[in-house]
Amino acid sequence: MASNNNNSQFHIPRLTKQNYDMWCIQYKALLRSQELWELIEDGYTEPKSTREEAAMSNAERQTLRESRKKDNKALFTIYQGLDEATLEMVAPAKTSKEAWEMLNKTYSGVEKTKRVQLQALRGDFEKLSKESNETVSDYFTKVISVVHQMRRNGENIDDVRVMEKLLRSLDSKFDHVVVAIEESKNLEDLTVEELIGSLQAHE
Repeated sequence: MASNNNNSQFHIPRLTKQNYDMWCIQYKALLRSQELWELIEDGYTEPKSTREEAAMSNAERQTLRESRKKDNKALFTIYQGLDEATLEMVAPAKTSKEAWEMLNKTYSGVEKTKRVQLQALRGDFEKLSKESNETVSDYFTKVISVVHQMRRNGENIDDVRVMEKLLRSLDSKFDHVVVAIEESKNLEDLTVEELIGSLQAHE
């Protein structure tokens, strides 16, 4: 017998402190696939009192019931992508629109901070250069430390870019070695460790 739970067809993305932007993209697609996003985006109007609700026509009450049912489904779908602490934070929200706005206010600040940090780290990465009295091993450790921080803040930086940075930022006594490596090896076929080994051999 087929399950009535539409969410069983989907992988539910889990929100973390690091992935809000990507989570939003995935979750909006999930909510649209269930025809719930428009409700979250636009919301719906609740009667101001029981008297106002009682004065509605049968058709208006039916529309209100459908909106409430759909909103509860949207709210439940949002809850499924949250850990316990975040769920507690949005629990006071009465509608899915309110819950989504709470998440946006909380996590967009985190994303903004992350983007500022990443911009600073990109600058640090570009400015890195090997000092003449610095060993290849020590310089590599310095570069990799910045690379790891960039990756933690969402930068997609591959090993080839790291190796290109290493080669162009060595001091002048490595010039002939850099030329030899660039002429004899394709960086895409080389690992960072192999490159460091070659540089240390010539050190």
